Amino acid sequence: MYNYKLQIQYDGGRYDGWQRLGKDSSSNTIEVKIKEIIKKMTGEDIDIYVGCRTEKGVHALAQTANFKLNDRYQAIEIKNYLNRYLPRDIAINRVEEVDERFHSQLNAKGKTYVYRLDMANVADVFTRKYAYHTFDVPDISAMRTAAQYYIGSHDFKAFTTAKKSKSTVKNVKSVDIDVEGDKCNITITADDFLHNMARYMIGMLLDVGNGLKKTSDIKAALDGEDVVMSLPAESYGLFLESVLY
Repeated sequence: MYNYKLQIQYDGGRYDGWQRLGKDSSSNTIEVKIKEIIKKMTGEDIDIYVGCRTEKGVHALAQTANFKLNDRYQAIEIKNYLNRYLPRDIAINRVEEVDERFHSQLNAKGKTYVYRLDMANVADVFTRKYAYHTFDVPDISAMRTAAQYYIGSHDFKAFTTAKKSKSTVKNVKSVDIDVEGDKCNITITADDFLHNMARYMIGMLLDVGNGLKKTSDIKAALDGEDVVMSLPAESYGLFLESVLY
């Protein structure tokens, strides 16, 4: 079989995530849209393996996925066909034929998410769908201090809505908070993320910045203490920046 690797960019605003299975299953997903077009092109029903399953409303700057076909196609053929027939809010930036053993999920060594904040007095009309407006300028210094508690290997069971998981221990490699004018990016890299983990992490940081939480509340939550968690940050400000291999 022939194995094809995709680099995908998408606006997740109107989709139910990369994939939605189980009792909440949905066909309005990024995965389904891509599979439909590949079947239209090749006649084959395929399985797609993805580097990071993004949640409902979350965007991707550079998602990675792969699939296998019985027949061989030129990578440029697949790229052009997908971009011709996919909705305009999903784009295939790159297609390449790779070793048959490559697996987007199993070979991933890390993932990076970035959360965008608009800290202006009045929300920017043209970024309102892609950046969370804070209304008041948060205490960035306090947020940076609190973010350091995330670094390293911790049990993030308080930071997920997942009911079942093989392990809730994840290794966060870095959390960077960068400010430029009235814009702020919170960038988190970890070996893996639990369901909604990135949004809960950012929700806690935002509440620290707004004075609703103490920096020590994050450490307490990671230590398994009884802490009232912040609401997860709004999904529309979150982007999967990259999957690391």
